[in-house]
Amino acid sequence: MKKISLIAFALFLTIAAQAKVTYKFRISLTDKKNTEYSLNKPQQFLSEKALLRREKQKLAVDSTDLPVCSIYVKAIRATGARILVTSKWNNTVTVRCSDSLLVKKFTKLPFVSGAELVWSGEEQDISSDAARKDTVTNKLVKTDNYYGKAFRQIEIHNGQKLHEAGFRGQGMTIAIIDGGFKNANQLTALKSLKLLGTHDFVKSKSDLFEENNHGMMVLSCMASNMPHSIVGTAPEASYWLLRSEDIDSENLVEQDYWAAAIEFADSVGVDVVNTSLGYREFDDSSKNYTYQDLNGRRAMISRSAGMAADKGMVVVCSAGNEGRGSWKKITPPADAFNVITVAAIDSTLQLAPFSSVGNTTDNRVKPDVSAIGQKSFVLKTSGEVGTANGTSFSTPIFCGLVACLWQSCPELTAKQIIELVRKSCNHSDFPDNIYGYGVPDVYKAYLSVHHEVANK
Repeated sequence: MKKISLIAFALFLTIAAQAKVTYKFRISLTDKKNTEYSLNKPQQFLSEKALLRREKQKLAVDSTDLPVCSIYVKAIRATGARILVTSKWNNTVTVRCSDSLLVKKFTKLPFVSGAELVWSGEEQDISSDAARKDTVTNKLVKTDNYYGKAFRQIEIHNGQKLHEAGFRGQGMTIAIIDGGFKNANQLTALKSLKLLGTHDFVKSKSDLFEENNHGMMVLSCMASNMPHSIVGTAPEASYWLLRSEDIDSENLVEQDYWAAAIEFADSVGVDVVNTSLGYREFDDSSKNYTYQDLNGRRAMISRSAGMAADKGMVVVCSAGNEGRGSWKKITPPADAFNVITVAAIDSTLQLAPFSSVGNTTDNRVKPDVSAIGQKSFVLKTSGEVGTANGTSFSTPIFCGLVACLWQSCPELTAKQIIELVRKSCNHSDFPDNIYGYGVPDVYKAYLSVHHEVANK
């Protein structure tokens, strides 16, 4: 029997009468039987780089890699809905329509197992942040230290030693899935950024460099490369900048955008993904998560994040900033399987009071690791160096070092890198739900691998 996960139908009829209201539904499909793609020809839907990454890690291409069946997509479009994104890993199609009653047509289709309302309201063409212009001064203060004021947030992981050994991210590809990268294309400290491309999954016609600044600050933690002012943790890596976060609302549809973004990252051959996003409460409170939902499977974003390692990518995600509130716990996708979830500490290695804690509902250790997220040094939209608080920044600080570590140990798989990181932490033998396994030492991790190789 088909199930429609919707709010009360009577409420739909009331809302439908309002002008300019649109709806977004996540439509779940039953199969991929009529796909025009073949597992024998994966080059049709995965890049050469993506296939090489899987081949190196001995990962098979499977049915979850097959794109959503285009015949099904065409039939859904024929109902009058506009296709927004699809997710091959979840086998879903996310649509936009002006008539909530179209859901009846969706669920009558023989290949549809269900539909869920993931957004409703009046949609803006551009985000509220895009209209705000920030003055770019690019005033950078010189210091005696090569890393500038960012040195401490790298030093606690011995990241500078990994850099000195020649591993600064060369040849590694990092995707940042975030909410906008305001002014990133105008900042002196990012002028050497190796940008492979951008993609906006929220508003296709927007300019990511005019949107929210959160992603830009995240990017600066890794890609800044202005010696003696600010140098990031992976200054020579290559980057994809992807937008999944709609800053004007909080709805389930953002997880559909995120799923599409990470699948895009997989298809173009990304190695490491940074996501400094988390979801718990929504504009529709009936969709809010509970503690019982923190099992790595309930939230679509967690399911997708958990699949990334099976495709050969390492996902590094923020624990969340709920420590001061009543919730306190991590926020999806921090509960996902096979990801590195990062808590926030200060420069003395004490927990930042806002940092979310674990564990997951099924009692897995979360967060995994800790990095500086209180008074992290980042770039501001002016181009000047400032500080910011949040697991949003402890995450990319460490994510860049993960890319450098993997560069130094290219023979390892994504899951082996995750385990290596955990073992390198200062509390690896007695992890807890506050610091996780503790503060990682990436140089120690590097030496442990190369010591083993030398002794074979």
